[in-house]
Amino acid sequence: MIASLEGQVGLVTADSIVLEIAGVGYRVFAGPSTLAAAREGARLKLHTHHLVREDAEALYGFRTPEELGFFELLMTVTGVGPRVALAIVSTRPVPDLQLAILQGDEAVLTSVSGVGKKLAGRVVLELKEKVAAAGMAVAVGGDGRGRDGAESEVVGALQALGYSTGEAREAARGAIGSSAVGDSLEERVKAALRVLRRD
Repeated sequence: MIASLEGQVGLVTADSIVLEIAGVGYRVFAGPSTLAAAREGARLKLHTHHLVREDAEALYGFRTPEELGFFELLMTVTGVGPRVALAIVSTRPVPDLQLAILQGDEAVLTSVSGVGKKLAGRVVLELKEKVAAAGMAVAVGGDGRGRDGAESEVVGALQALGYSTGEAREAARGAIGSSAVGDSLEERVKAALRVLRRD
């Protein structure tokens, strides 16, 4: 599995970048913001998802591990293929998209080409469940009470959304420290995503 690529940009097309590495050109599909930042002849590192199927093999590239993690999470939703997942990730910063999903804001998703109301509803339903399940699994490991238990739940939920442990802990501390945050896991995760949006 190819987890990342770093090399010289050989070519930028409408939907992909060719990265030249040790005499080999790798075609990597990417979103508009990644394509816009790529300059032919410049060095570039991309975090990649290596898709292997019976009839096709492709690389999808992202500038940050969070974008890659959210792309892979979207791919677990029934009916979301790599092209749709890439289109969703490319529309807004990852914390904005995650917050929209947790708030059930389907309009953010239906504004993406190729995402209808039915698919948007499925994304919201399935990903909200995954975040809640992650928080519940972490809570079962401890007593789930008090500041540490609440923080662990939020960290687990953020990791399920693709954030690193360090980022998740920092955002969880910021969210739990706010007196305006409610008691439910969903409210705490939303607050943590707001902290990540400000970074």
